[in-house]
Amino acid sequence: MAIAPKSNSPKNAGLEVREKLGWWRAYRFLILRRLSQLSVVLMFLSGPLWNVWILKGNYSASLLFDVIPLTDPLITAESLATGYLPEWNTLLGALIIVAIYAFLASKVFCSWICPLNIVTDCAAWLRRKLGIRQSAKLPRNLRYGILAMILVGSAVSGTLLWEWINPVAALGRVFVYGLGATLWLVLAVFLFDLLIVEHGWCGHLCPIGATYALIGAKSIVRVKVVDRKKCDRCMDCFHVCPEPQVLRLPLNGKPEDSQIVLDKDCISCGRCVDVCAENVFTFSTRFEKEKRII
Repeated sequence: MAIAPKSNSPKNAGLEVREKLGWWRAYRFLILRRLSQLSVVLMFLSGPLWNVWILKGNYSASLLFDVIPLTDPLITAESLATGYLPEWNTLLGALIIVAIYAFLASKVFCSWICPLNIVTDCAAWLRRKLGIRQSAKLPRNLRYGILAMILVGSAVSGTLLWEWINPVAALGRVFVYGLGATLWLVLAVFLFDLLIVEHGWCGHLCPIGATYALIGAKSIVRVKVVDRKKCDRCMDCFHVCPEPQVLRLPLNGKPEDSQIVLDKDCISCGRCVDVCAENVFTFSTRFEKEKRII
C-alpha cells in the first residue's frame, strides 16, 4: 500500500525519526563522523599532548607513526603543475591517499575526515533552525572550474596557489596550534553557508571536495534506496543532504534508473540514512543487485 505523501519543515528535519525510532537511530552516522573527525585531530595532537606521534604534520602532508607518508592529492597536483617534482615520499603519500579514497567511498574525506565539515554542518543546521531559505544560486559544477583554475594558476604562477587561501589547512592549524590570523577564512566559510548560499562551500566551491569526487567516482561503498515505495515524500533527506541533487534519480527516477546513489558528488555522510523514519536508505556497495520497481 502506498504511503500518503507529506512534506516536513526543514526546521523539523529528523524530528520524525527521533520520535519513531529513537535518538541514536536519528544521529548514529553523524555521531560516528564526529568521532572520526575528532579522532584525526587527536592523532595530530598526540605528540604535543602525550609525546606519542600518531600523526605528525598537518592536513596537507603528514607521517603516520613517523613512517607512512600521507599527502593531500591536490597539493601534490599543484606541485606537479608548477613543474616541480616532489620528493618520492610526497608522491608515495599522495598515491596512498588516492588509493584509499578511490576504493573506499565517494568523498569520504569530506564527511568523515575534513574538520571544516563540522563548520559547514553547523551553518546548515543553524540555517534550517532560523528558517533561512532565500539563497543565492551557484552552479554545482563551479567547484570543478575552480579546481581547473587552481591547477592552471599554479602552472602559470609557479606557486601552490590554493594553499594561500585553503580554509581546511587553516582550520587544521587552529586545532593544532591554536587561534591564528587565518581563522577569518573559517568564519567566512561559515557566514557564506549561513547567509548567502545553502551548502555553499562544500556543495558548490570546494576544490578539495572536487578532487575527492573525481578520485572516488568509482568507489565501492554507496548509499542505496532500499525500496522507493516506502518513501512518504517527507523531504527530510533532501533538507539535510549537502548534495540533495544526488538523491533525486535513485529515489524518484524511472524504474530502469539505478536505486544506488552513484553520483560522484555524494559525500557518503549517511545523514539521509539517519533522518529517514521509513528506512528507505541504507549503506551498500555499487555492485549489490538492485531491487527494480516495474
